[in-house]
This record gives sequence, structure tokens and C-alpha cells, in this order.
Amino acid sequence: MTEPTINALVSPEGSLEILSNHEVNLLKDRSEGGLYRLFRQCALAVLNTGVVTDDCQDLMEAHTDFDIRLIPQPRGLKLELINAPAHAFVDNEMLRAIREHLFSVLRDIVYSHSTPQFAKALKSKEPEDLTNMVFHILRNARVLQPGRQPDLIVCWGGHSISHDEYQYSKEVGHQLGLRELSICTGCGPGAMKGPMKGATIAHAKQRIKNGRYIGITEPGIIGAEAPNPIVNELVIMPDIEKRLEAFVRCGHGVVVFPGGVGTAEEILYLLGILLHPDNADLPFPVVFTGRPENAEYFEMIDKFIRNALGDEAANKYEIIIDDPVRVAQAMKKGMHDVETFRRAMQDAYYFNWMLKIDPVFQQPFEPDHKSMLALELHRDQPVHLIAANLRKAFSGIVAGNVKEGGIRQIQEKGPFEIAGDPTLIKPLEAMLEQFVAQNRMKLPGTSAYRPSYRIVSTAA
Repeated sequence: MTEPTINALVSPEGSLEILSNHEVNLLKDRSEGGLYRLFRQCALAVLNTGVVTDDCQDLMEAHTDFDIRLIPQPRGLKLELINAPAHAFVDNEMLRAIREHLFSVLRDIVYSHSTPQFAKALKSKEPEDLTNMVFHILRNARVLQPGRQPDLIVCWGGHSISHDEYQYSKEVGHQLGLRELSICTGCGPGAMKGPMKGATIAHAKQRIKNGRYIGITEPGIIGAEAPNPIVNELVIMPDIEKRLEAFVRCGHGVVVFPGGVGTAEEILYLLGILLHPDNADLPFPVVFTGRPENAEYFEMIDKFIRNALGDEAANKYEIIIDDPVRVAQAMKKGMHDVETFRRAMQDAYYFNWMLKIDPVFQQPFEPDHKSMLALELHRDQPVHLIAANLRKAFSGIVAGNVKEGGIRQIQEKGPFEIAGDPTLIKPLEAMLEQFVAQNRMKLPGTSAYRPSYRIVSTAA
């Protein structure tokens, strides 16, 4: 059955109302160097807010007749949508939240790709340039609020989780909200939506009118994880590395729910950073949490981390099972510690400038068959580089699972091949097998999971 569509003219809502001729021309440019394709893909994703999918390629193929055009107006601009999904509208009027997201897409793509200094920064290998870029994108999106005390809890976890796991994430969000804490996630469904939904009810109970539900994504993932309807501040970073840096720079603590390869990537990124000697005394509360039946899952994650990165890495987080109140209390205490430390160090509350991020975690990794096979998955390197290379392995699997470009590579050349030291590779393979067995690679009810990776050999 063909999905109903609508043609509409949409006025700006909240983020961006005027563009230069240069910016308009870039957005209209359908060549490889233009921004039209990127803008169309991200716009289509937000128009599908709330739709259950985790395949960017499927989304694009289901809406091949969708088009979006810029219409200049004497007082600004409008967007003309052709064959837009009808579920984004009520009585032919676009839902306000989706309209906000649509112009957030426009704002962030224009800001990241049409500004000359950003074009230079995207190619830079200087850590300061890359961090400044993250800062400016967040500031332009008005995510950074100088007058606010530390209160932003980043929640990571899978998009493909059970109903009970979703309910648990919602209860944790509720307890966080009761303690006047706000939520930041990857903006999608599952464990990214649950904490936000719980927090909205808690904020209403506490009469909090400025509760924040920040969603941070990037172009490669947004089609597979369209923003959930609760997100009230959407930010699109240029790539996964800047997305991850945005989480740890603007967030004040992290709660991790059960997930798959994307969650594993986030964990390894975070631990790899926190293991840097310059971050030894920097307070950054991290809690892994889930239901009683998730205890075995976190034992597996903990065992994998201790094997790959050592006990020092495991000391960076606390595992709390089946206790949302305790999770929220740990985060609330963590906010006090963060505030005390930053006040003493005269560091900003709104952006973690003091956090040291090694350049290896900032440089974009482009997964393809050659780069995945060439990953240095061995122990003859510093522990933070082990974390960085394992993070890249998971990032490549994510790309092969849900990102349009990665899916296309797998279709054309078969699964990405992964090789390395058996003491690293065997536990990695075992954990991936558990992710598959627990349906953490694909949403229930969607097409069966076809592995995007293959363990081909191990180094001596």
C-alpha cells in the first residue's frame, strides 16, 4: 500500500529564517559537492519522526519521489515539500515539533558546510580546530546556556530493545526528571526515547517549564534513527566523531542502558577518553544500568572492557541493576561534584573545555573494506589506542548495519572483514554473537539481520 503524501509550503519555526545567495545555491546544488542530497536525506528523516525503521537505505527508497525546494520570500524563506509523508501533518498543517526539526536540519547543515572556516576545520587535524567547531555548532544551535547549573545527563542505549527495557529506561528518566535533571540522547527510539518520555512527566510534576530533551545526531545515522517526538532541541553534527565529542563536551554525566554495536562504540569512546592521564581527576559520573535480566548483559560488557582495557577502565563506571532511584541519586551527586570542580577550576558549566580528547578520537574514520581489515586490533599499543581501534571496529559495523553508504558497500562487496589479536578478537566475536542473539542489531519486526561483518582470521 502506498503511503499518503502531501505537498506543502512550510514557514520557518525557531532556527533559521534567512539565507545568503551562496547558501541557497549550495542547498540547490545536486552535484557531488553540493548540499542538496544531504539536506534532502536529513529532511526526509525528520519528516518520519516516530516511524519505526532502522535502515536509512530503505527510508530513501520508500520516498524516491520526495523533493524539497527553497522558496525565497520578501521576509525570509519557505520550504516547498513535494510528496512529503502525510503523517508529519495534522489537518494539512505540519506538526510544530517536526517543523522545528526541519529548520534545525537547515540551520546545522548550512552552518557546518557553507562557512569557510568550517570547511577548513572539517579537514583539519588540529584538536583545537575540531573542538572549536563542535563548540560553535552547539552554540549556534543554542544548546550552550551559560546561566544554567550542570544538569544534563547523556543517556546511551539501543534503538532495538524490549518493551520491558524501554519501560525501565523511562523510569530512570522519570527519576532523573524528579531531581530536576535534563536529558540528552542520540534522539532516536528505544533507550533514546524512554528517558526523555519519563523526564517529561517528572518535569510536569515538578512544574519545570524549561526541561531540555536534546537530541544529537549526524547525517549518516539520522535516517536510521529519526528523531523521537519528544526531542525539543535537535542538533546535527557533521560526523560521528563530532557527535560523540558533542555528547561529552556539553553533557555532565552519562547513563548507559543495554544496546548493541552503537552503544559499544559510545562506551569505548568515553572510556578511551577518560583513561587519558590528564582526565584522571576530572569528575564525570558514568552509570551502566538495566533490569534484573540485564545483569548478565552488563557482566558481559564489563568482562569485555576489563579484558581489552584493564581494570582501570572498569573503575570509570558503576553498574546499578534494577534501581532507577539509585541511578538518579548517583547522577544528582555527580552534578554536585562537577559543579564544585568546575567552579574551583574556573571552567565553564556549559562546555567541558578541560576534558582532554586525544586526536585519535577526533579524526573521522571512514569505514570500508580496506580500512576495516587494516584496523590495529592488537595489544602492542597504549590502552587508549586499543579503545580507539575497537571503537572504529564497532563504528564500521554500525555503518554496515544502518547507514546508507555502509549498506551499499556490504551489498556490493560482502561483509566487512575484521582480524586481529585472538585475545581481543575472540571476546569481540563472542559479544557480537550475543548482540545478534538478543536482537540488538535490528528492530523487531523489520527484515532479518544479515551480518555486516566477518571475523576472517587472527594474528599470531
